[in-house]
Amino acid sequence: MALEVKTWGGGATASSLSFRRSLNPVTSNRVVQPTPLALRRRFVTMASAVKRSPKRLKYNAPRFTKRINNSISLLYVEIDPLAADSWKLDPVVDLLRQGAVGVIPTDTVYGMVCDPKNQSAIERLRRSACLTECFLPPLSILCRSFQDIDTYTTGFPRGTGQGLSNIFRAVKQCLPGPYTFILTASKALPKQCTKYGTSNSRFASRKSVGVRVPDDAVCQAILEKFGAPLISTSVKSPKENEWIIDPVLIADVYGAEGLDFVVDAGIRIADPSTVVDMTGSIPRIIRQGKGPKQRWMVTEEDAAKEKD
Repeated sequence: MALEVKTWGGGATASSLSFRRSLNPVTSNRVVQPTPLALRRRFVTMASAVKRSPKRLKYNAPRFTKRINNSISLLYVEIDPLAADSWKLDPVVDLLRQGAVGVIPTDTVYGMVCDPKNQSAIERLRRSACLTECFLPPLSILCRSFQDIDTYTTGFPRGTGQGLSNIFRAVKQCLPGPYTFILTASKALPKQCTKYGTSNSRFASRKSVGVRVPDDAVCQAILEKFGAPLISTSVKSPKENEWIIDPVLIADVYGAEGLDFVVDAGIRIADPSTVVDMTGSIPRIIRQGKGPKQRWMVTEEDAAKEKD
């Protein structure tokens, strides 16, 4: 399969080909300004390039790209949102198996992913996602099925404090879907995946992890081809609580931070998953997102009213 590679390194040529666009201040439920369709069509390629960042020079982890004229190429794959041309994903899966870090679509926003069994890849993912180098975002697991969830967690509780005896049946109505369920982590989950927070607190550890089964054809095709779950974190802009929904802009912002590939399945809507904490007696929504509230879930407001 032939790949077309475009690069830029400096001078007038670099300026004319750069993906860089301004980031408009937005709230957590608004979007970063998407790329105009006419501009996006200029980059209908299987691969594109980004400049190398001096910040990466202190890290010795390998990067799965080709050096061309002192630039670093980035694998950029455009694919049909329904994964009709899923053969294009084969190079992406090969890179993941070698320990690469890249960005793929989900049923909510784009996610930065890597192999959960590759420690160096997890560290590279954290460095790439942490643009300020002072905050480690919590990681979640993109799963193919409930069997994957059982591998890295102790599973869903048998019941709730609300008298719901079969929580598993209720959860099955939500997955695949735009939900992240926080469950107690099992010993199979690498300790690196439980670190989060700021360096001032020496990166706190948690005994739980978020799990997802995205309802997205491209994401599921990647997981099936890879044959295992992937560690993931949402792709945000350098500004807090802003998601980057344009994959071309993601390549521009994160390419120089150590990204190896981007899978472009179109512009997303800035609506993240609904996060539900299942580690307590009652399933509690800690972030309302795309997934609607179910009758067996409670919000922070509901919990506060019960205490009153």
